[in-house]
Amino acid sequence: MADAAADNPPFLPDVPIQGLPSGIDEGSVFRSLFIAYPDSLLVVDQSGSIVLANPSAAALLGYAVEELVGLNVDVLVPDSIRPRHASYREAYGRAPRPRPMGTHMELVAKRKDGSEVMVEIALSPLQNHGLPFVVAAIRDIGAYPRVKQALQRARYSEHLAQLGRLAVDTRDLQVVLQHVPEIITTALQVEVAMVWLLDSNRLEFRVASGVGLVAGEEVGARIANRPDTPPGFVLSQGRPVVVPDYRKEHRFSVPQTYLDSGLISALAVPLTDLGRVIGMLSVRSKESKRFGDEEVRFLESLSSLLATSLQRVQTEEALNHAQRLESVGQLTGGIAHDFNNLLTVIQGNLQVMEEMPVLAQDSYAQQLIGAATRATRRGAELTSKLLAFSRRQVLQPIAVDTRALLHSLTDMLRRTLDQRIRIEIDTAPGCPPVMADPGQLESALLNIAINARDAMPEGGTLRFRTELCGALPAALRSERNDPNSNAAARFVAISIADSGTGMSEEVKERAFEPFFTTKDAGRGTGLGLSTVYGFVNQSRGAVAIDSRIGVGTTVTLYLPQQEEVGLPAAVEARADEAIPPGLRVMLVEDDVEVRKVVETFLTTLGCNAVTAATAEQALSALDAGAGPFDLLLSDIALGAGMRGTRLAAEVQQRFPRLAVLLMSGFSSELLDADREVPQSWELLRKPYSRSELARAMAKVLAGHA
Repeated sequence: MADAAADNPPFLPDVPIQGLPSGIDEGSVFRSLFIAYPDSLLVVDQSGSIVLANPSAAALLGYAVEELVGLNVDVLVPDSIRPRHASYREAYGRAPRPRPMGTHMELVAKRKDGSEVMVEIALSPLQNHGLPFVVAAIRDIGAYPRVKQALQRARYSEHLAQLGRLAVDTRDLQVVLQHVPEIITTALQVEVAMVWLLDSNRLEFRVASGVGLVAGEEVGARIANRPDTPPGFVLSQGRPVVVPDYRKEHRFSVPQTYLDSGLISALAVPLTDLGRVIGMLSVRSKESKRFGDEEVRFLESLSSLLATSLQRVQTEEALNHAQRLESVGQLTGGIAHDFNNLLTVIQGNLQVMEEMPVLAQDSYAQQLIGAATRATRRGAELTSKLLAFSRRQVLQPIAVDTRALLHSLTDMLRRTLDQRIRIEIDTAPGCPPVMADPGQLESALLNIAINARDAMPEGGTLRFRTELCGALPAALRSERNDPNSNAAARFVAISIADSGTGMSEEVKERAFEPFFTTKDAGRGTGLGLSTVYGFVNQSRGAVAIDSRIGVGTTVTLYLPQQEEVGLPAAVEARADEAIPPGLRVMLVEDDVEVRKVVETFLTTLGCNAVTAATAEQALSALDAGAGPFDLLLSDIALGAGMRGTRLAAEVQQRFPRLAVLLMSGFSSELLDADREVPQSWELLRKPYSRSELARAMAKVLAGHA
């Protein structure tokens, strides 16, 4: 029946094809077109039965052509939406017209094996041609190259964030090492992933962890560091190495066990710390030519995060109590720089993709881009969490209405905390706004609330209170010992009190120490209150704890009242309009991928950008008369040469009319460290969006006018 139907389709046009060579039958043309068309085509009658199907439809849906003919289209609809689909089909039958399906929802087709595939469907009725049929053209969305690429990048971004969370949540080096190969194999969907570490004598590599290991390369196995061995060759190159096909590899000796295991292609990247190779990540696949640029970038990013974590975790174990806070801050500074540069590249490229005309109307692509963007925000939050307890995160203080913030926070807590915990709010009338980073303040209050919940396992009362307190209590003023503090500053006190188990004096004394926790193993990192301590102190405030065993605990945050700050409202609202067209910008950034992203941002903002990888290159260009320039936009950390702060000082001395905007993934304390740097200079925190860059530029230009 199917063959007969395919040979004699019932919807041939009455209008002859103009210019058709003689001897060629029109029906034959349309039959060939129907069969060869790359999209899946189904011809459906008024009852919903399929009367014709082309080979593309059979391949997409997992049926033979003859199996599709005679089926009702409802069979191809997932069970969960089948009742709705029947009503949609009936309504369409009453008023058929050419139209796309699913303009307000995602469409999913059910294959013969029960699996599902996301699709686009366009309907074309043939009633106007006197035929009681509808043609459904179906396309597999996942087959789009750009969608595949966006999905791949979203997956890679999520797995990088997973390693970031792991680095935050555990101090156990072995746990980190064991999870890295699992993350790699899941992200890249390959058979083998390994972490190699180079011995201190640099004569041998040791297999530290792996998935899918072959004989002779079990965990603990050692391989000589020679250029003719796989890991030794990577070290000798000092850069990523791609092997398209082991069977054709002549640069080093390929162990026979690789070939016996069916492994064909490979990718390896060195683990480096401060420019020195300390190990290697390698992945292998049973597919030839499996690894491209996207996989290389993902593994390089993972390698950078892992190498930094390995070295800093080892250093951390040797720290004593007096050094802990500062040295952990140094640890996280290195991680933050690499991670924030990575996030700047990912976030910037996602924003460019989001605005591409070819993807602007593609809802599925936008959904994937949105998922990846949310992953970058989670990565930025992880970095902020690492930096908070060491007072090295870059805060963005604004005027915060504490009453509105507390009501919003407690509404959320009432839905998520134990229902046996009663939440109360007591806000003083007329309490002025505080100057703080709203996201960090909310995070600090949430950390305290979670600790309070854990202290009340049987329920109790959680009370939030704000009051105007003027100056800090004398004990806290002497404890701060902050030369930059203003003795005349006025504060708002935000207290969070619980009726829980309370703390002993010994526990209270250590409550703000990083990694100190009284919770059971696996239930806490010990970063909660230390994060609060770092945030409040960096906000020019103070924090105090009052607690008694069996009575409860009160944590009080003292934050400064609002000061007069900020851009004029019009400039803040439309920063891109405040940037004059053709603004000349000298961009200095040592990371090539970050430099490309920022240059794209500047171009779309209407600026003319000249780029340099080092401070020395930038000064040479300026001295050679490449200007005049209106703005210097420079990263602070510029590799082994001159730092961005020194470059900015040199530029302002030679070119005083040039405005300066510095950017960094480290900290505003890098500015404070250089005493010659004016405090009025602005710092832009990585990662940032194009609009955040525009606002920072507008603020600098307005202040320099």
